[in-house]
Amino acid sequence: MIFLMDLQMMLLDVIYFILRNSVRAVLRPRTKPIDSELVLITGSGGGLGRLFAQEFTKHGAVVVLWDVNSSANEQTAKLVREMGGKAYTYTVDVTNREDVYRNADLVRKDLGRDVTMLVNNAGVVAGQRMLDCPDELMERTMKVNCHALFWTVKAFLPQMKAQNHGHIITIASVLGLFSTACVEDYCASKFAAVGFHESLAHELLAEEVEGVKTTLVCPYIVDTGMFEGCKIREEVELLLPPLDPQYCVEQAMNAILIDQPLVCIPRLTYLPVISRALLPWESNVVTYRFMGSDKCMYPFIDTKRKQVSNAAIAVA
Repeated sequence: MIFLMDLQMMLLDVIYFILRNSVRAVLRPRTKPIDSELVLITGSGGGLGRLFAQEFTKHGAVVVLWDVNSSANEQTAKLVREMGGKAYTYTVDVTNREDVYRNADLVRKDLGRDVTMLVNNAGVVAGQRMLDCPDELMERTMKVNCHALFWTVKAFLPQMKAQNHGHIITIASVLGLFSTACVEDYCASKFAAVGFHESLAHELLAEEVEGVKTTLVCPYIVDTGMFEGCKIREEVELLLPPLDPQYCVEQAMNAILIDQPLVCIPRLTYLPVISRALLPWESNVVTYRFMGSDKCMYPFIDTKRKQVSNAAIAVA
């Protein structure tokens, strides 16, 4: 009897959340204020990290900028300050857990307060076929894109839980939800990032830590140069072009400000996620071939190879 009652309540909850999120897709819910938040962004020296710093500043938040490249990071801080915002820079190697923990303590000491929003944005890709790629580059991809999440969350989550207030944002990728050829290191790291984030979200819900929110951001290829040369079928690319970085960050911010648990950018990329779960493997393969997604990374890898060759010639 208890089982049947629980089953009935579960089904009613499922229907309620489906209806609620359907309404949210049309009528945007109220956004939360973040003008009193201290936001730490990893990989803030350029690309999406720099844009996130500017977007959070627009909403009145104070930003803490972590990047391994100190000069690029200072440039981001300069842009934030020109907007009238407050930015604090730290040169941090997020793959080094001791460096992460030491700088986390330094942030608390310097600012006299705890980080309340953590944006795990740092990311890299080797850009070589697995059998041609040095082991060190593949390890670096896993360390930056996956292992670093453990160290940053361990550094800042305890204070968020103690205060029952915080927000953890993971910038993953649609390649953490479905994969393509020749970027095994990147896909593996992003699948791991998605798994890490979802497990963490479930843990917070199971412990009823209602004040600490999570948002998983899974964008399509973003036109930052990270995947320069990546190309799908021309006709399909008209519907699914590389994302403008500013648009990507604005869509992510829209999700963050309403505590949305997951956002795929653009919405069209929800379809491959569904097809991967529901259709036979072979059906997805022929779809990939039709779209040109099966070999989309070939020109990207060629571009990276040429860049490495040109750099070697320049040094010589």
